[in-house]
Order: sequence, then C-alpha cells, then structure tokens
Amino acid sequence: MCLQATAPAVPSLSRPGLLVMDVDSTLIDEEVIDRLGDEAGCGERIAAVTERAMRGELDFEQALRERVALLEGLPASIFRQVHDSLHFTTGAFDLIDELHTHGWKVGVVSGGFHEVVDMLAEDAHLDYRIANRLEVSDGRLTGRVLGEIVTKDVKLRSLKAWADELGLPLSQTVAVGDGANDIPMIQAAGLGVAFCAKPRTRAAAPYAVDERDLTRVLDLLQD
Repeated sequence: MCLQATAPAVPSLSRPGLLVMDVDSTLIDEEVIDRLGDEAGCGERIAAVTERAMRGELDFEQALRERVALLEGLPASIFRQVHDSLHFTTGAFDLIDELHTHGWKVGVVSGGFHEVVDMLAEDAHLDYRIANRLEVSDGRLTGRVLGEIVTKDVKLRSLKAWADELGLPLSQTVAVGDGANDIPMIQAAGLGVAFCAKPRTRAAAPYAVDERDLTRVLDLLQD
C-alpha cells in the first residue's frame, strides 16, 4: 500500500458514503473482453489491444469498437459461460459488505458489458452499475456496441451523479480502478485509489494498493 505525497484528507466510515470501482482487473481478476476474445478465437489479439488501451496508449472508445467487432457471431449464451469462469478479487465481498454495514453505497462503472456486469452486480449486491451493451441479433453478437460508450468521462460523470443523488459531497466518495480511463474519477473522489494499476494510473492517483486484496481499501478510510 502506498500514500502519495499529494494525498488529501480521506472519507470517514462514520458518515454515509459512496464507493465506485472499475470491474475488469479491479472487482474481478480477469478482463471480460479478453475472455470473450478467447471464445471467438482471437484472444491474444484482443488482449494486446486491451493492455495498450488500459495503459492509455490508445483511444479507449476506438479500441473498444475494434475489439467488439472481432466478437461478431458469438452466441449470446456465451455471457453466462464467461460469467461462470470469472473470479472476484480477493476481499471484494468483504469490502462491499463492510461498507454496506456502515450505510455506504457501492457501484461499478465498467468499460465492459452489461450482459456480464449485471450478473456480477447481483452476485456482489451492488447498488449501482453502468457498463456498455452489446448488440445481439438472432441470438448472436453483431460486433457492435449499443448507445454511449463508457469512457473516462462517463465514469467521472457517474461518480458525481450518484454522489449528488445520495446527497453526498465528493469528499465522502471513494473511486478505485486500475486503468487510464479510471484516472479522472480517481482524482475527483475524496479517496482515489489505483488498485494494482498500470503505471500511468498509479502515478496519477493520490493512493495506491499494490496487493490484490480489496480490503486494503478499508485501511485507507477514517473510522
């Protein structure tokens, strides 16, 4: 665990709050689009683009559309199969349960897909979720995304909107993520945490957790 020199005062568990986190490589150990790519027979190609996008080397929206195009033809039933192969990050349920005990709300904002994120949200008893949605026709993926892409701006906007809905100041919010598209929400939150993050994200965050255990986030909060 690391505290950067510019770290501000942190939120308190003694008052209501909000934690928002990324999904892929944060809430869960895997990258869902890479798993879908494996099923489509182009896993290595997709994983290479994912890595570059999360490092901030590629435009996220363009990179996502290019990867999704490679999934054309996969059956919609693949979502359940992929979900069942995923692993929640160590400490994920303990973090969420502890925050709920203190009257906090927990949400996820994902550059992944509602078709899997919704199942994960149910598993983890999350209060909010936003993700991309894939187009399906005749039971198969078309290779296109429906609606607005969840970019770094959407992640930041979601953090602020949920905090506003709950009547919370941003000083009582936490944002956790690993990729470049998480940086704006990490920097805006009362407690911004780079979780086992890419170098650019870690350098930009007030706090960093380098151990794959989400309960370490609790150690950063005031009682």
